[in-house]
Amino acid sequence: MSDAALSPEQLLHQLNWRYATKSFDTTKKVSDALWETLEQSLLLAPSSFGLQPWKFIVVSDPEIRQKIQAHAWGQVQVVEASHLVVLACKLEVEPADVDHYLESIASIRGVALESLEGLGNMVKGFLASPPYPFDPKEWTARQTYIALGQFMTSAAMLGIDTCPMEGFVPAGVDELLGLTAQGYGSVVLCATGYRSADDKYASLAKVRFPKAELIEYI
Repeated sequence: MSDAALSPEQLLHQLNWRYATKSFDTTKKVSDALWETLEQSLLLAPSSFGLQPWKFIVVSDPEIRQKIQAHAWGQVQVVEASHLVVLACKLEVEPADVDHYLESIASIRGVALESLEGLGNMVKGFLASPPYPFDPKEWTARQTYIALGQFMTSAAMLGIDTCPMEGFVPAGVDELLGLTAQGYGSVVLCATGYRSADDKYASLAKVRFPKAELIEYI
């Protein structure tokens, strides 16, 4: 274990501390330095083939947040949290997206673009003729949840609260943010900040099924 790694006890403590925050303290804001770290956690999230078929919209404008709240059943987390992230997925992944990724590999790793031709053909072949029934938006949406999980866990490790929110009308948010025209669709919202002292859910015991019921060894 490296010197910078958390201990098992620290990890489990923060995962138990985390909960889907229902009420945020509107007087507390995530600092710029911590927010930059959380943004990096999104950028570092893994994705299938490394294609990163997503976009993350950080909504700071109070008026836009109020409009999003109207599409989210009036949930107060949308407007109370320090930050609100709309996690969106690409509606289609095209050969040009693969080429863009290969160009990034060549630039960052200092390799010849031509050497990546086999990788590119493999990924493009999968997208053109997948080995199973394939809905591109469903596939990219699943990738986006990987990023959400990494973001929420990273926030918990930093003592920052989050609330993932599927309770909204995607079409309304897409139109409001102009996502469809950009080739994206909203998947999930994540309110981020610090819990209110009077949020009763913070002190409730976690309800999880026993290990023996959920984890099987074969």
